[in-house]
Amino acid sequence: MLGDVLLITEKHLKAGAILVEKILANRKAKMIIGISGESGSGKSELAHVIAKELRKYGIFAKPLHIDNYYRILPLKRTEWRKEQGIEKVVGLGEYDWDTIYRNIMEFREGEISTGPCVDLVTEQVDQLTTDYSTVDMLVVDGLYAIKTAGVDLRIFIELTYHETKKAQLVRGKEPQNDYRMAVLEQEHKMVQSLRPLADILITMEYEVAEAKK
Repeated sequence: MLGDVLLITEKHLKAGAILVEKILANRKAKMIIGISGESGSGKSELAHVIAKELRKYGIFAKPLHIDNYYRILPLKRTEWRKEQGIEKVVGLGEYDWDTIYRNIMEFREGEISTGPCVDLVTEQVDQLTTDYSTVDMLVVDGLYAIKTAGVDLRIFIELTYHETKKAQLVRGKEPQNDYRMAVLEQEHKMVQSLRPLADILITMEYEVAEAKK
């Protein structure tokens, strides 16, 4: 997303380096990596670190942020959620999965692709064009990214919104009020249900661990 704030720290760099080793050990053509976790848990930071680290090995990896794919525009989303009921609408159904899967298919086929990109300054949605013929890997990050069909390696960050309040405040994408806390609680329920899908866990201490199946 345009205007996003990344808070990359030593823990992200350390975890990212270990994850890249695992990715290289299981590398395949047009590989897709998924990273899920709650708000402020470091999904975008890890996606960025992984993509940058892979460049050292001559691999071009592109982050794909699922938060760009909300069906309801940013300026209208709060009111829409309140009208529809947070517990009824916050979740997987908020996203334009048809466009997500179209863009993923275009990556697989090495085509030129156009997809949404939220400008956090204006809260408008731009269109971003990418030539996937030069992209080797896709790093999909978002609340429900590891639920995406076709992901080759699924990474789940165990931190919950209770532990990430500081990061949420610093990034300031949404005001911290009763509405926002209700959204975070609903997202918490939805995200935690995806943990069994994970191949790799990022623990509360931000250590990399194999998920037990």
